[in-house]
Amino acid sequence: MATIELKSTERLDDLQRNGYKIIQDPERFCFGMDAVLLSGFASAPEDGRVLDLGTGTGIIPILMAAKTPASELIGLEIQEESADMARRSVLLNDLQDKVKIVNGDIKEAGHLFDAASFDVVTSNPPYMIGGHGLQNPDAPKAIARHEILCDLEDVISAAARCLKSGGKFYMVHRPFRLAEIMVLMHEYKVEPKRMQLVYPFVDKEPSMVLIEGARGGKSRITVEKPLIIYEEPGKYTPEIYDIYGY
Repeated sequence: MATIELKSTERLDDLQRNGYKIIQDPERFCFGMDAVLLSGFASAPEDGRVLDLGTGTGIIPILMAAKTPASELIGLEIQEESADMARRSVLLNDLQDKVKIVNGDIKEAGHLFDAASFDVVTSNPPYMIGGHGLQNPDAPKAIARHEILCDLEDVISAAARCLKSGGKFYMVHRPFRLAEIMVLMHEYKVEPKRMQLVYPFVDKEPSMVLIEGARGGKSRITVEKPLIIYEEPGKYTPEIYDIYGY
């Protein structure tokens, strides 16, 4: 493992997978459970190429490098400071031959990468519509959470352009956007094929939705059994412990 210098506000977190660690800055944005659940929901074929749109600090490519046989994983991130953390995490884990970080805009993905060149596209995009009520729309946390620099259609259209025919798209989002997600995926011919709702507790409303689509797939979707996060306050269900690798 390479020696990487941390900046004053950064920390090093253990990912509990293959000994991998990730550099994060709490003053900017730290990955959440949604990214971990997406990496557990997604899969990649042997020697496959994976593109993660809006990779942040590289959490999804690094976790998927640990759990899939993909040969190349590329993370696209518009914020240079986050991309820099992701690059250093890649070096820290000696993954530079497998994982690459590109500083660029999701809206330009179709120009940055060859069309129909990826087997898998993943994304944990901003969930909130627009910048309503934001004090500072240029703040890194605001950009990660709100559709300021890209929106849902930008993400799905980029995935459609970059995916091979039959390639898989995996995304985590919020259930209140589900109708819009389904319409856009169908419109861009990334047909929804699999869905799983994530509930904080068994008796609460779902807080996340995991979606798999297939480029050019036929219209048929499988709804998997609900994924429950907590058995009781402070105690994860066995399914969550398994995804986290504990």
